[in-house]
Amino acid sequence: MDYTPHTDEDVAEMLGTLGLSSAEQLFDSIPTDLKLGRTLQLGDPLSESEVFDMLSQQAALNTACDQLTCFAGGGAYDHYIPAVVKALSGRSEFVTSYTPYQPELSQGVLGALFDYQSMICRITGMEVAGAGLYDGASALVEAVRLAAGATGRKRVVISQAINPNYRQVAETLIAAQNLELVTANVANGGTTAFSEAELDGCACLVVGQPNFFGCVEDIVEAADLAHKAGALLVVHFDPLAAGVLESPGVLGADVVTGEGQCLGNELNFGGPYLGIFAIHNEHIRRLPGRVCGATLDTRGNPGYVLTLQTREQHIRREKATSNICTDQTLMAIAAGIYLSWLGPRGIKELGERCMALAHYAAEKLGAVSGCRVRFEGPFLKEFVLEVPVEADEVLRGLAESGYLVGPSLQSFPDMANCLLVAVTERRTIDQIDGLAEALAEVLS
Repeated sequence: MDYTPHTDEDVAEMLGTLGLSSAEQLFDSIPTDLKLGRTLQLGDPLSESEVFDMLSQQAALNTACDQLTCFAGGGAYDHYIPAVVKALSGRSEFVTSYTPYQPELSQGVLGALFDYQSMICRITGMEVAGAGLYDGASALVEAVRLAAGATGRKRVVISQAINPNYRQVAETLIAAQNLELVTANVANGGTTAFSEAELDGCACLVVGQPNFFGCVEDIVEAADLAHKAGALLVVHFDPLAAGVLESPGVLGADVVTGEGQCLGNELNFGGPYLGIFAIHNEHIRRLPGRVCGATLDTRGNPGYVLTLQTREQHIRREKATSNICTDQTLMAIAAGIYLSWLGPRGIKELGERCMALAHYAAEKLGAVSGCRVRFEGPFLKEFVLEVPVEADEVLRGLAESGYLVGPSLQSFPDMANCLLVAVTERRTIDQIDGLAEALAEVLS
């Protein structure tokens, strides 16, 4: 049956209060050329089976994403997801659970999140981790907010080698909070073009590990310069790099953020993803979102609680450190299951396999006539390939040949002919050889 919450009298009263004569006037601010009109040309009615057949015919016109061999990167990666991740995270107890506002009623969810937090602390080298923010971009922005609040400073230095989408989100926050953004330039793929003088008086320095170009940064040097200037070091970290690289917290990072999509979550056409956020104890009162903690009940049995909730709905609004209202609970649970399944040995073997395949791909693609690997520094699973023509043209040609590569780096200075190539454990030697052959054919 239809559900109509308002009577005609209710609608007339509301319109009168607003000084409007019709509900359509609520949408007057929308340009006329963007409106569909008052009627939709839907055609004659169809039966259920006819609708299903019509939609199937339309769907058949699409090219399935699994028909393309994925070498694309730039922050989202085609890693293999073990069957156990979907089997456990897809249980009804997790899938149907809403954000645990009443912790005592959500012990299973809170326990899974506590395990996730513990593992994030382990791989980042930090002391405290949040239950999970929306995505990598929101996590990085919250780190900038934390640094500005902790230092009382307005200048924020962000590496040019940070994901440009993340930078755009950060610029939105910076403009709204009257902060000043300074860009640290890149030399040979690494954020080495900054000095102690440039960091003087800034709230934080933000670098990636590996950075957006796939290059490994010198975190120790960055931490030393940032701390001498009285600033915090924020490191945006690929969590699967933990099997090969030392944890950022061990090397001097004050805040570690990351994108958790690679931890047992599908590409999903861009989301939902998972924001990783980890800090040292001294900044725990500024941590956005929530922290799950373990405790004992009055009978001595283990239990879980929401130890900290720093949003405005739980504490006095003037003391709120963030407007983050929830977390990506299901994605965080999947990430925890994935990390549990891998274990320390598994994450090490995974990182080493990705690195070996990526270096093989760099050698093969760099040997194609007119191509070269742009930067000489160390990298893990992703690298920048320079081609002799515009990168977008090459990407289109490779897609037609069945290979998804990129993104293009044309938004960066002097890199219109550059693109990213990412190689995960799902790729094979034969696929890499096929990509090299397709690239040579496209360029010819």
